[in-house]
Amino acid sequence: MSDFSFSTSVAVMRKTAPFLLFRMVVYFGIAVAWILATGTGAGIGWGVGAMGDSDFQASSTIWGGLGGFGLAGAALFFLRDYILYMVKAGHIAVMIEHLEGREIPGGKGQISYAQGIVKERFAQANVLFAIDRLIKGVIRAVTGLVEGIASLLPIPGLDAVMKFVRAFLKVAVGLIDEVILAHLIREKAENPWTGAQEALVLYAQNAKPMLKNAALITIVSYILAFVVFLIMLAPAGAVVYMIPGAWSAGGFVFAIIFAWAVKAALIEPFAIACLLQAYFKVTDGQTPDPVWMGKLESTSGKFRSLGEKAAGWVTGGARAT
Repeated sequence: MSDFSFSTSVAVMRKTAPFLLFRMVVYFGIAVAWILATGTGAGIGWGVGAMGDSDFQASSTIWGGLGGFGLAGAALFFLRDYILYMVKAGHIAVMIEHLEGREIPGGKGQISYAQGIVKERFAQANVLFAIDRLIKGVIRAVTGLVEGIASLLPIPGLDAVMKFVRAFLKVAVGLIDEVILAHLIREKAENPWTGAQEALVLYAQNAKPMLKNAALITIVSYILAFVVFLIMLAPAGAVVYMIPGAWSAGGFVFAIIFAWAVKAALIEPFAIACLLQAYFKVTDGQTPDPVWMGKLESTSGKFRSLGEKAAGWVTGGARAT
């Protein structure tokens, strides 16, 4: 039995539709830029390959396409912080407002309203980025503790099972860092580093129910993503047809890019809405367990880094000297 409601998540999506449209513009814009870069690289490779035989032209087209794909991927890597601050955190902010029963504006005003909440909580964008990276590191430590406990059990064939569990955990905790971010926004913590520590301890001490909820959400999300991938094969094939040299693998690659855009713009926020409900319900009324605080401090350097930064933080967002 889950600790969230799919119908409530649908209602959240409907209420935050302006932000969904904003996400679609951002992620489909990235997808188009990725495809254009890949196509341009393939076109350049095809033109260079014209100086050789057909085999050389085919290989140069492929290498050109891969080069364009890689450059676009590198650009996206450097844009990830902007996306986190302006898109993901903002959408989470209005989701929380709706789940807490507060009115949120519609239309374009919703985006400005959400980003205003984020800027109020994280006046310096680099603080949010740094917290997000440390949170990811601590979450890996929490899942490592789960794996470590299981590895001590004398069950035949457990190694093979743990390989599957390890792969699943990497997927299932993929959005937990954004749920931790939601805790910071919801609790309006004056010291975001301390707030992140508390949120992580609450997650760790409730790892079993949270992973149970994450399992169901992960399965549903990836079924939807696979369906979207199959649907996107047709338009992706049409794009490949226009690329010089008829790059045969391009259809598969472009379908993945299109599916990624849909997943990031629509499926991911739906999953986050589900996880927010589960996290808020499971942790309601709880306080961080000192035992789990000690476990994380002893196993995760990232968690200790959060504590060090919390100690150096003063009200107003300035770092203590």
